[in-house]
Amino acid sequence: MSKTVKLEQKVQAKGHEIAMELRERFRKKGIFVVNLIGSPGAGKTSLLEALAPRIAGRAAVIEGDLATDNDKRRIEQAGLRAYQINTVGACHLDAAMVRDALNEFSLDGISLLFIENVGNLVCPASFEIGEDIKVAIVSTTEGEDKPAKYPKAMKVASAMVITKTDLLPYIACDVDRMERDVRALVPDMPVFRTAATTGEGTGEFLQWIEAQAAAR
Repeated sequence: MSKTVKLEQKVQAKGHEIAMELRERFRKKGIFVVNLIGSPGAGKTSLLEALAPRIAGRAAVIEGDLATDNDKRRIEQAGLRAYQINTVGACHLDAAMVRDALNEFSLDGISLLFIENVGNLVCPASFEIGEDIKVAIVSTTEGEDKPAKYPKAMKVASAMVITKTDLLPYIACDVDRMERDVRALVPDMPVFRTAATTGEGTGEFLQWIEAQAAAR
């Protein structure tokens, strides 16, 4: 067991080193990086599609999935440049994957980069990939207890986005409880209630991101 722990520590240390190199690389280029973490089906891609008309020409997306380029194609159809990373079984993106992607994906002219991590709220919470901030994505369809069940993901996030609020008339979900639970962990956590179909809340979320980028 001790050998396993030591190996994991070495892997995480190397990943942290690469993440720091990436962060410096992004900052020299003036690129603000947002790492989106959330469960499968939480609405990460739909949120980006809703933001696309406001950020086209100055933003790009790196998509992380176990397989397929479905989300990459959706993002491109929405008008944003995108690059697909397939982890082939790995439950999260790591800094080395992002570094390798940048050898093939030019970010010239880009000031905002979204990295949509592999769908889950466990592994992506533990790994840096060169981002400035993590944002936790939770949906009304997943259950109101999601923030309470995944405290680490909430604690490492700089904001929480609740998606699919347009479905609230049809499902039982107490979004007020979601906000209370996340603020029990992080008292000043910004929370955005959004609906990709209507655009509700997406403008406010983007304004907040741009404020974080300006403050950096």
